[in-house]
Amino acid sequence: MSSTTTDKPHQQLASESALWRHRHDEAARAALVKRFMPLARSLARRYERSSEPLDDLVQVAALGLVKAIDRFDPTRGIAFTSFAVPTILGELRRYFRDCCWDVHVPRGTQENVLQIEAAQRRLTVDWSRSPTVNELAQYLELDVEQVLDAMQAAQAYGAASLDAPRSASNGEDVGSYVDTLGELDERYELVDDSSTIAGALKHISPRERMVLALRFGEDLTQSEIAERIGVSQMQVSRLLSHALGYLRPRLLGLDERAAG
Repeated sequence: MSSTTTDKPHQQLASESALWRHRHDEAARAALVKRFMPLARSLARRYERSSEPLDDLVQVAALGLVKAIDRFDPTRGIAFTSFAVPTILGELRRYFRDCCWDVHVPRGTQENVLQIEAAQRRLTVDWSRSPTVNELAQYLELDVEQVLDAMQAAQAYGAASLDAPRSASNGEDVGSYVDTLGELDERYELVDDSSTIAGALKHISPRERMVLALRFGEDLTQSEIAERIGVSQMQVSRLLSHALGYLRPRLLGLDERAAG
């Protein structure tokens, strides 16, 4: 083996050491950023989603990388990648928390949403099918209720603009959503009923509320609900029976008192 080949790793080590010693110098920092950008890019891909361009995520990850380079102390004897990964991931999570949600959602729930979406993509590829709610909960070591709450909260990630164009079923432009505002709502008299029902719904479990919403809000069958939330049709039937059994006498009782 030639001395040139033997000395090459040592020269590379010495070069990297020199970069860390002068990392606050613009040229040295640029060289370190270039060397570790593949790491930042791979972490950005973990959070890739249709509504967030990958280029934007890579820029956020690159910002985290620069912060990690500035804060890293090579004399502590730990690998830079071990220090950089949590710093970059923290920057990505802050970006999603502070800049991407159209409706306010608690920080913990936002992080659960991102974990669940990443796990769904990973497990779907590994298993060649979509994971159930129970499987996601077990994989992420979360409660089933936390997974269900996060799935509901994910709907708050984006909101449609009132100026967005609307189209009829035949594709014809029928104006924007704002054009539909200000008209008489024929269901206005249902507001009181909805308020009463909402109050009663607080006393049943989140899973029962979701099953009721899927059954009567989205008009899904029990089989479709079972597939959606990852339980058996018999469990869906029991959840519906329990929820309706609790709500029916209380709502009827409120109606009777109002009539009296």
